[in-house]
Amino acid sequence: MQQKTVNDLKIGEQAVVTGLGCSGALRRRIIDMGITPGARVILRKAAPMGDPLEINVRGYELSIRRSEAREITVEPVSDSGGTRREARP
Repeated sequence: MQQKTVNDLKIGEQAVVTGLGCSGALRRRIIDMGITPGARVILRKAAPMGDPLEINVRGYELSIRRSEAREITVEPVSDSGGTRREARP
């Protein structure tokens, strides 16, 4: 199964960050914004042309580029508050 990223989330969907697929200055910038493994994110809005995305992380609203969102891997969270688990072969 391919990893899901913040870029793949639908508006209103919640997920937990599982990793960052970038390095260097971009990785540091994302971490400095509070987007770290274990943080819960909610996709709030997408701009009319699709870029940027507005997400909620750690209680505040943050706008990020789609290119940055593609580097943040996540695991979707069900409405009941638990993470979805799929059987692995």
